[in-house]
Amino acid sequence: MRRYGKNPDEDDIRVRPNRKGNRPRTSIRPKHEDAADGMVLTVDRGRLTCLVDGRVVMAMKARELGRKAAVVGDQVALVGDLSGKKDTLARIVRIEPRTSVLRRTADDDDPYERVIVANADQLAIVTALADPEPRPRLIDRCLVAAYDAGLDPLLVLTKSDLAPPDKLLETYDALGMPYVVTSRQELEDGTATGRVMELLAGRITAFVGHSGVGKTTLVNTLVPEERRRTTGHVNAVTGRGRHTTTSALALPLSGADGWVIDTPGVRSFGLAHIDPSRVIKAFPDLEPGTEGCPRACSHDEPDCALDAWVAEGHADPARLYSLRRLLASREGHDVD
Repeated sequence: MRRYGKNPDEDDIRVRPNRKGNRPRTSIRPKHEDAADGMVLTVDRGRLTCLVDGRVVMAMKARELGRKAAVVGDQVALVGDLSGKKDTLARIVRIEPRTSVLRRTADDDDPYERVIVANADQLAIVTALADPEPRPRLIDRCLVAAYDAGLDPLLVLTKSDLAPPDKLLETYDALGMPYVVTSRQELEDGTATGRVMELLAGRITAFVGHSGVGKTTLVNTLVPEERRRTTGHVNAVTGRGRHTTTSALALPLSGADGWVIDTPGVRSFGLAHIDPSRVIKAFPDLEPGTEGCPRACSHDEPDCALDAWVAEGHADPARLYSLRRLLASREGHDVD
C-alpha cells in the first residue's frame, strides 16, 4: 500500500482516469418525441406483446423506466424496430397515465399489490351456477375491487342449464348492476354471443372468475380464432402453444369496437390494498348519509349515521345491507 507523508501535495497522489463505468449520472432522460403509440396485449417474463399501428410488436421495458412496470391494457410509447418481424425487439420508453387500475393482493394480509389490468372501464365477473358452485364471497370481493378502481361491474352467469339463476340474482338485485345468463349449449353454438356483445361493445372489459366457470370459453366465442390470427397469434403467450390463461391477454372484439381482457382463473381475491372509504363512492344514494358518521367509521358500527339515514327513508335498506356485505367481505367475514 502506497503511503504519503503528513502533508502530501497533488503530485504525490495519483488520480485514476475517469473510466466508462464511473461517468456521472444524470436525471435527464430522452423525450423520445418520435416514439410510436401502442397498447400492451400481454406480458411474459419481461417480454411485452404490443399492438402498434395494427402490427404485433415484441418489446422490452427501457432501462430509463426504472422499476415502473407496464401491464396489460397500458398505453405505451415505443422506439426501435417496430416492424413486428420475427426476432425483432422494440423498447417501451414511456407508459402513459392510466385511467384505471384493477388490483388485488394474494391474501388480505399481503401488503403487496398485484396490478391485473390497466385502463379497463368494465369488470365482467364470471361465475357458474353449478359445477363449480357459485362463490358469492368471491363475487363480493371482485365487486369491491371494481368499485375501488372505478370500473362498472357486469355479472355473467354461466351453466344455467345446470341450475336456475334466480337465487343468486336476488342477492345482487339491490346493486342494480347489469347481468347476462348463458348456458353451456349457448356458449358452444354461439347463440349467447350477441347478448354478451351488446354489453361489451365500445368498452374495455376485463374478465375475472374462478377456474372452470367457462370464462375462457366465453372469451373464445367473442374472439374467434380467425380474429386472433389477425393479431399475430397473441394467444400463444409463450410462443410454445395455445394460450391457457396463465397471464392476462387483451383481444379485440370481433365485429365491435371494444376489447376483452382474459385473466387467469383466481382462487382468492385479496383486498388488503382497498380503503373502505372508497367503496362508499359506488353507493351515491348512501354517501350523503355518511356526513354524520364518526371519524374513520367502518359503516358497520353502532354510531354509523347510515342506520338513521335509511330509517328516515332516504335510501333502500337493501342497499345498506349490500354495502355492509361488501365491506364485510373485505374484512374476511360475513354479514348476518
